[in-house]
Amino acid sequence: MARDIRLTLIGKPGCHLCDDARAAVQTVLAEIEATDAAPRVIFDERSILDDDELRNRYAEEIPVVLIDDVVHNYWRIDPVRLKKALLAG
Repeated sequence: MARDIRLTLIGKPGCHLCDDARAAVQTVLAEIEATDAAPRVIFDERSILDDDELRNRYAEEIPVVLIDDVVHNYWRIDPVRLKKALLAG
């Protein structure tokens, strides 16, 4: 049985790269959900404006994608690379 994978997108409102990252993540999640035996991905989106710790750590790198709380990528999210990482999970 596949394990649960936590996928977190860290960004902020009004950030065009964050909007692009969100679209890439949503596309990848839809593709994964359509496959047999896909892992269950629990998606969470967080804003650096709501969390001082996130702002201090990631303000210059948003958007940031974390897989199980480990940085996967930042700025421009590559959907192919993200999908491979989630399926390998």
